[in-house]
Amino acid sequence: MIQRTGRALLYSLQSIVVGSVCMFAVPALMLAGVLTLFTAGALVMPQVLWLLGKLTDYERHRAGKLLDLVIPGHGPRAKRLGPLLAEPGTRRDLRWVPVEMFVGTILGIVGLTCVLLPFAALATTFFWWAYPADQPASMLVDVPIRSWGTALATGVPTIAIGLLAAWRGAPGLARVSARLSTRLLAPSDKDQLVETLRESRAGAVDAHGAELRRIERDLHDGTQARLVSLAMKVAMAEREKDPAKVSELLASAREGAEDAMTELRGVLRTMYPPILADRGLDGALAAVAARCPVPVELTVGELGNVAAPVESAVYFVITEALTNVAKHSGATGAHVTVTRDVDVLLAEVVDDGSGGVDEERGTGVGGMRRRLAALDGLLKVDSPAGGPTRISLEVPCGS
Repeated sequence: MIQRTGRALLYSLQSIVVGSVCMFAVPALMLAGVLTLFTAGALVMPQVLWLLGKLTDYERHRAGKLLDLVIPGHGPRAKRLGPLLAEPGTRRDLRWVPVEMFVGTILGIVGLTCVLLPFAALATTFFWWAYPADQPASMLVDVPIRSWGTALATGVPTIAIGLLAAWRGAPGLARVSARLSTRLLAPSDKDQLVETLRESRAGAVDAHGAELRRIERDLHDGTQARLVSLAMKVAMAEREKDPAKVSELLASAREGAEDAMTELRGVLRTMYPPILADRGLDGALAAVAARCPVPVELTVGELGNVAAPVESAVYFVITEALTNVAKHSGATGAHVTVTRDVDVLLAEVVDDGSGGVDEERGTGVGGMRRRLAALDGLLKVDSPAGGPTRISLEVPCGS
């Protein structure tokens, strides 16, 4: 009870402060809107909206903390006024300000009153006990017994009502205020879908660009260099008069051509491994598990027909995960499970290594996540310090 009431008291005080800030924010927004008609307004309004976004971020944080929710905030904000005003998050912020200024402040004041009500009831009870009606107010001793009856008759119900208000009323009002802020500031299902699609599209574009740069680098540094060397050796053979040296140059050129074809096949395998087309996803994963330095137990259920992009994404993600297991985990064994649940492909890679996978330290998890996001897939990493590490993925694969 004390903890709940304390949280409600803190939230009510914060609501009063936030509501007071909104009282200054409304005229500031109106002034910035008027200035927008002039040149200066285009510079002032984005700054005012940026400050408002900071205030609503704080409101999302405290409301989510009270309700044990995570309220999605703004994505990357535009810097120019036109796109900034067109963002759904900005419209939600502007809608929230007047409501918080009136309703949030009132709920905060009433909630604070509910918390203070038991103390007021105790003060009233003491007053009836200390100052009976038939004696001067200065008499604090020899109180008649009749005043005890008056104090109990008025104090007990008042204290009970005050305790009930502090126990139930104040937390209830705080939650009503938090839910109101959540309703006004949380993105709608449509907005969340648009934001998810925007992020997945950006991730797909980034992953595609990184893949193109990798292929270009492999072709430039490997295959192209060998072909240039091959052309030079052939040119030297054409100018050479000594048959023995011509034969030696042609033999070297042939070896270079074979090496170039080998590297080119390696590049092509990274684009879409031929083993997927030849043996399917289960056969390709069996080959990956067999090549892994760490013993891998592979379990593949009935997958049915899976689209080539989904097969390729799952293949590369599991390959990357097993590569990380071999390089960084210190594991003695790993287990890969791939199943299908109606139209969702599920996979899991578990190892008994040291754990502590940190996506921010370049462990390849970010690239895996972006590769799956391009197909509306999800990647979850559970890797506590000391292990085990569990990487789970879900990819829609059609009915």
